[in-house]
Amino acid sequence: MDVFSSLMDGFATALTPMNFLYAVIGVVLGTAVGVLPGLGPAMTVALLLPVTYVLEPTSAFIMFAGIYYGGMYGGSTTSILLNTPGESSSVVTAIEGNKMAKAGRAAQALATAAIGSFVAGTIGTALLAVCAPIVVKFAVSLGSPSYFAIMVLALLAVTAVLGSSRLRGFASLGLGLAIGLVGMDSVTGQARLTFGQPLLSDGLDIVVVAVAIFAVGEALWVAAHLRRTPLHIIPVGQPWMGKEDWKRSWKPWLRGTVLGFPFGALPAGGAEIPTFLSYVTEKRLTKHPEEFGKGAIEGVAGPEAANNAAAAGTLTPMLALGLPTNATAAVMLAAFTSYGIQPGPQLFESEGPLVWALIASLFIGNFLLLVINLPLAPLWAKLLQLPRPYLYAGILFFATLGAYSVNLQAFDLVILLVLGALGFMMRRFGLPVLPLILGVILGPRVEGQLRKTLQLSAGDPAGLWSEPIAVGIYVIVAIILAWPLLLKAWRRSRPQAEPAFAGMPATSEADPDRTDAGGANPHPFDDRDLDTTRNTAAGRQERP
Repeated sequence: MDVFSSLMDGFATALTPMNFLYAVIGVVLGTAVGVLPGLGPAMTVALLLPVTYVLEPTSAFIMFAGIYYGGMYGGSTTSILLNTPGESSSVVTAIEGNKMAKAGRAAQALATAAIGSFVAGTIGTALLAVCAPIVVKFAVSLGSPSYFAIMVLALLAVTAVLGSSRLRGFASLGLGLAIGLVGMDSVTGQARLTFGQPLLSDGLDIVVVAVAIFAVGEALWVAAHLRRTPLHIIPVGQPWMGKEDWKRSWKPWLRGTVLGFPFGALPAGGAEIPTFLSYVTEKRLTKHPEEFGKGAIEGVAGPEAANNAAAAGTLTPMLALGLPTNATAAVMLAAFTSYGIQPGPQLFESEGPLVWALIASLFIGNFLLLVINLPLAPLWAKLLQLPRPYLYAGILFFATLGAYSVNLQAFDLVILLVLGALGFMMRRFGLPVLPLILGVILGPRVEGQLRKTLQLSAGDPAGLWSEPIAVGIYVIVAIILAWPLLLKAWRRSRPQAEPAFAGMPATSEADPDRTDAGGANPHPFDDRDLDTTRNTAAGRQERP
């Protein structure tokens, strides 16, 4: 069955009245939660994950797709109106978007962000539908050694690339792998890290882990640094764009899409790099360079398109290989595992109708978001007026309710609080969250592939590099690990020269105690580009 006919079958499933209703609910919930300050897409998905837990798998994932894209859309509203990026990928949108809002062009900024997100999301989803089956055909030919190597690459690439410190990244990964070991060994039956507690024999539910680390940890962090400073929200009318705005936006939308999708599909690629590249590209190509830094519409259109195209790109390796490339994709993978569904090369065969209904619902959700966000932007802006104590008290309430509803056991609430405290401490000491989540999800799978590889080779370690693809991947892993040392040696070998920018003011360094939900540096620009606010999904403090 070809891609087109499979996609049409997916649309037939997704457009049934009940599934369409779930898509609408998911879009509204995702946008409403994602638009609130401090709630990025990863936290939005984690917080609302238990909502889909009681539904049938197909309906649940259709609703989940709406929540996912809705959370991505919501971040642009806070970036533009509050200069408060929901996550690091929204920093670039805040630079020009908030300047446009302060200049009385909030409506145009919101419109180009919404339409650009729609264009990029639609094209990115189409590329997902085309590319995922191709990746599956390639993945089916791989053996256990190659799969083990790919998973090791995913873990090390994300851990080594993200964050300001490799040591913190590997510490977070170690915590995640340790949490993933909790439970009964599937081969030997040996209890591991259960501490004599029978309720831990089945391991920790990934839904509880995700909700605790993202939602509870974030709420505790914000509560510890809460300032009763009133938010200055810029009024916004109905979003609209004039003829000149359309003329200046459509090319950045397309360029941002081209930059965003491939980076989203790469391990550790994320959306930060393509949004930054999109901003730089538009700044070089614009016919209005004098507007950059003062509210250029191209600086909103391009990065927002790149951000949402990267979001579609993350689903390609997640569905085809079972490898999440960012925090949001990791939580989505947790949703699959909670239903006993294992993403990977066999997913398109074993759960074909569900997968194509999910992809079709991404198209539907993307269209619904455009229809809903344009007229309801003023309403979303009013949600920003919620007092912070009420907001995060509500987050803790729904996180607790969702965690309890997974297994209906009070013991899960203890785990929720313990892991929530762990999430708080990770934010306090600057440990990125994404390596921990990847360790919890991929750790058992890495162990399984390692055992299978050694069984096939009768215990000979040479079996780990018995396939050409595995050898090539290990070379890439070695380069990633050795690159900082090689770069340092190269710099020492160069003669000391006059700095190229001597006399220029130095940009401030990222605070090592502040990282976003994925662990990336949330401030790739000078702090002055963000005015007086320095915000991340891990903690927000307004500087005097």
